[in-house]
Amino acid sequence: MCYVTTVSSKGQVVIPKTIREQLNLESGRPLVVFSDGSNILLKPIPRPDISEFRALMDATAAWAKEVGLTEEDITDAIKTVRRR
Repeated sequence: MCYVTTVSSKGQVVIPKTIREQLNLESGRPLVVFSDGSNILLKPIPRPDISEFRALMDATAAWAKEVGLTEEDITDAIKTVRRR
């Protein structure tokens, strides 16, 4: 597909509806912008999968329990870093 669009005075570009529909791009969807100096690439940032996040949290909680890490240990570590 090839479309022509323009850059507004605010630097905004309209992505043609056909492409937005094909890529399921909704309003507010974050995109990462790449440039090699003469080309621009817009790439949608994938939405995180909540089940993957939950699995990571569960694995982290299991590890913390296994090594004996407490909430107080985490609070102390945060305070130490903030003092630096």
